[in-house]
Amino acid sequence: MSLPAFKDALRDSILVCDGAMGTQIYSHGVHLSRSFDEVNLSNPYLVSKIHHDYISAGARVIETNTFGANRLKLRRHALADKIGEIIAAGVKLAREAAPRDEVYVAGSAGPLGVKLNHPEGIEKDEAREVFAEHFTLLLDNGVDLLFLETFSDPLELALALETARGLRPDFPVVASAVFDERGLSQGKTPEQVVGLLEPFQPTAVGLNCRLSADLMLPILQRMHAATRLPLSAMSDAGESRLVEDRDMYISTPEFVADYARRAIQGAGVRLVGGCCGTNPRHIRAIAATVRMLQPGTPSISVKEAEAGPPRFEKEGKPWKEKTPFAAKLARGKFVSSVEIRPPRGLDSSSVKEALEGLAAAGVDAMNIPDGPRATARMNPIHIASRLNTEPERIEIIVHYTCRDRNLLGIQADLLGAYSLGLRNILAVTGDPPKLGDYPDATAVFDVDAIGLVGILNRLNHGEDLAARPIGDQTEFLIGVGVNPGAINLDLEVERLMAKIENGAEYVFTQPVFDPEFLTRFLDRAGKLPVPLLAGCYPLYSYKNAEFLHNEVPGMTIPEEVRLRMKEAGTGARAQDMGVEIAREALREVRQRVQGAYIMPPFDKWELAVRVLDGIIEPAPVSKK
Repeated sequence: MSLPAFKDALRDSILVCDGAMGTQIYSHGVHLSRSFDEVNLSNPYLVSKIHHDYISAGARVIETNTFGANRLKLRRHALADKIGEIIAAGVKLAREAAPRDEVYVAGSAGPLGVKLNHPEGIEKDEAREVFAEHFTLLLDNGVDLLFLETFSDPLELALALETARGLRPDFPVVASAVFDERGLSQGKTPEQVVGLLEPFQPTAVGLNCRLSADLMLPILQRMHAATRLPLSAMSDAGESRLVEDRDMYISTPEFVADYARRAIQGAGVRLVGGCCGTNPRHIRAIAATVRMLQPGTPSISVKEAEAGPPRFEKEGKPWKEKTPFAAKLARGKFVSSVEIRPPRGLDSSSVKEALEGLAAAGVDAMNIPDGPRATARMNPIHIASRLNTEPERIEIIVHYTCRDRNLLGIQADLLGAYSLGLRNILAVTGDPPKLGDYPDATAVFDVDAIGLVGILNRLNHGEDLAARPIGDQTEFLIGVGVNPGAINLDLEVERLMAKIENGAEYVFTQPVFDPEFLTRFLDRAGKLPVPLLAGCYPLYSYKNAEFLHNEVPGMTIPEEVRLRMKEAGTGARAQDMGVEIAREALREVRQRVQGAYIMPPFDKWELAVRVLDGIIEPAPVSKK
């Protein structure tokens, strides 16, 4: 199996690039006064190890250690006569590290290090000759693409790109500029830079170096609005700080990965990696994020539906007849559900206590999440099967994620859950392991939530994923989640519609702190063909609000709300304020939703009951 053409791979997937080479070499004791490119000859083991570390971390594109291997820069180190050896060794080391059918080798080339058309610089014709020599050596040694990076002068980048195109017009070339904190590249806006580069038809354009991931995002968004070309983003690991005579970069892998996600979802980035200060830990976090955003497509032969007949041989049971919860939704009742996490250990008595308290308050269902925030907790199927004894009084909705099981495990689990009497499933992709207790744990993600809904729907029609009959069909009520505050609202709407088309029958939202987010989302989505429950989270304290806003992906808490929590102080007053804010949000959106989904902090189910007081119907009085 060979790699697809780089241009096709960019179109069909998000590619993870490696991180810093120079700062990795420097961190191993190579002094800044030396040529880092020459290390290909003097310490090839070090360069090879860096490549291997990045590939092990999940990089699908690695760059050769040839960034400064042009004649002008090498001349400063009296190495100009070794340019051919240095570049050949650089490509060879990368090529030997990269599995042929898995990883692309990009020929790295940076600026010349002198000014164009300047008395103390270089003329364009000579610059073309220097670029052409550098690029030709990379091409002749067998790179898969050219990566022109760290150009602070857009005019020099355009000249380099023009030169590369003159050598091989159809060869993949990525052109990456450097911008400052004002969003300018030597005085030019992102739109102007794109305009300079587009005539030379780069395979992708983007930016790298100098900026941290958060500062790059608005520039990428402007580039995305200005071009249809794929974008690349290689941020620094934050702003460098001088510590004991060394530049140190302090952004955590989680920070860099979170902004990589935002760049992918909100700015159309297709090639993402790291620049100065990033290391394999940053790339591993980015790779995990990318894996979550684009789960693998299962290579399974599925029976094609013929034109005319129904999609399935067996008709599924009407959704409103599947469970008491479905029947309540169907008749228009404003329903309620409260989320309670499973225990970290063996004692599930607190979950049982919560179930009893919620049932007594008239709550219709209790949600049990599946390893929330990638923590190791009791399997929700097991605990739900023990507690699901009175579905007419209160039902249990089991969350099921794609993170931890492959396709075989998913289908086995779901069949087992059904045999244990569980009928309400919430299909979710799942938080990536990097968010939890075991950041290096393997994430499976054979499918995402959309694919999981499809599996559930097939089981409901008496078939497995390969369209083989399973005998009696299941009758799962299939729920899904949605984030009204998503960065890319169009993508979130598109994914929700795909879930519904695949068989989703009800929707829970992420917590709504600003009703305007939900209103905007519903206006964009239009009238949904399935019921939607608004998520609410009664904040516990100002500290709790700040943590959710800054540390939990997908959570946005308005400044006004956080200020109210701050003014409320701590303890009971803060909890009262959190309940009131949740009630306000719920009252404001109630006319546009079919129920409330409460996620109380720290499993304080009593707070959920307070939020719902007067909003839901009380439990019927027992006649016993």
